[in-house]
Amino acid sequence: MSVTFKWDIPVADRLEQAWRNVAPVKMGGPAVGTVGGDFTPGAFLREGYTITSRGCPERCWFCEAWKRDGAVARELPIRDGWNVLDDNLLACSEAHIRAVFAMLTRQKRRVEFTGGLHAARLKPWHVDLLCGLKPRPAIWLAYDEDRDLYPLRKACLMLLLAGWTKESHRLRAYVLCGYEGDTISEAERRCQMVIAVGCTPMAMVYRGKDGVEADGWHDWARQWIRPAIIHAKN
Repeated sequence: MSVTFKWDIPVADRLEQAWRNVAPVKMGGPAVGTVGGDFTPGAFLREGYTITSRGCPERCWFCEAWKRDGAVARELPIRDGWNVLDDNLLACSEAHIRAVFAMLTRQKRRVEFTGGLHAARLKPWHVDLLCGLKPRPAIWLAYDEDRDLYPLRKACLMLLLAGWTKESHRLRAYVLCGYEGDTISEAERRCQMVIAVGCTPMAMVYRGKDGVEADGWHDWARQWIRPAIIHAKN
């Protein structure tokens, strides 16, 4: 079993107890600190998902990826897929990034970067590679802290000038919210800033190690997840 979130470990424990007399059971995954190895398509993730590198040099306070898989981007053998889930693809070498895009050009459906592209690392040659994917891919950036606003604005400008549009909802940004000291009014302001720079926000409520969301955040976040709801009121 691969366990993604720490708050799911009790469920995994119950599954292990239920199946231990049927077959050997091994538990791993991010929640228990397993260091990721080479990616095997279809193992624990649905068909079409791919991971071509692990680890991240950004060392964000809220993220476990760099603590678990290292504070450098560790490049893996490239396996076919259309949804890229790397921790920080743009931290990889140019040769690796170009090889990943060569693989992506073979895919039969629209490419998505739901693992996110780090806005501060986005360069014009990355945008050229993104423009070479047909149809135009869905890109996910992030606005986790105030320092991310300038890189987000710069990345959105490059992408909008390259042909992405606000109306397509294929340019999105995760917005971290609900952590200690955050307020709904401040989170609302950050979501509005994402719209102002030409991107569609997606609220990501911080849950911590216990998996508990602070009161009021779940209902608030629902209106900042679906593009149809977001743009109907903004």
